[in-house]
Amino acid sequence: MGTSQIIDKNKKIKKGKVPKELIYEMRYGKPIYYRDYDKVLEGEKTMEEVMGSSKLQVFIISVILDFLFKTLNSKNYIIATNEAGFQWAPRTWRNLDIAIFDRKKLLEEGINNKYAKTPPEIVIEIDTKADLKKYGDFMNYQREKTQDLLDAGVKKVIWYTTFDKKVMLAEKDKPWIITDWNYEVEIVDNLKLNLGEILIKELKGK
Repeated sequence: MGTSQIIDKNKKIKKGKVPKELIYEMRYGKPIYYRDYDKVLEGEKTMEEVMGSSKLQVFIISVILDFLFKTLNSKNYIIATNEAGFQWAPRTWRNLDIAIFDRKKLLEEGINNKYAKTPPEIVIEIDTKADLKKYGDFMNYQREKTQDLLDAGVKKVIWYTTFDKKVMLAEKDKPWIITDWNYEVEIVDNLKLNLGEILIKELKGK
């Protein structure tokens, strides 16, 4: 059907134009599209296919959220998920798998239907849905996004990757660490998470 195909019942893609729904993130006015966005334009995939998460990603996010909701002090922190938007500059925003905000700071900003401008204390990412063609590989995208978040005021970025079962820990003005899933990661306030250990327990039914 080519680039004239229908995305939904009311909207068609114009030739040479990528619809805003296929923009995953925006960096200083330059869009970062969803992975395989071009296949949507050519009719090979649907919007839902490129925007959705794999079963493994969903499972890992669910496990981490369950751990956080059970252990993190809700009087001090707000946990955001479902590609929470964070905007720190004009025409610039990133989607976050899991973001832990200082409750007082976020409430002072005000709760509305816009992206958060208050930097999260902690960001936890699992893989990415971003198109990586212009980056060459995942690592270049990961480094750029991580540095952007740290420069914007995020205190710690924790990034789990499923293709190699690694975790990257990044804090501003500290060496970044890449190690295995079974490394005990301090999330915040001495709260520690060993993803490898928790996944084994979950898969065995605890």
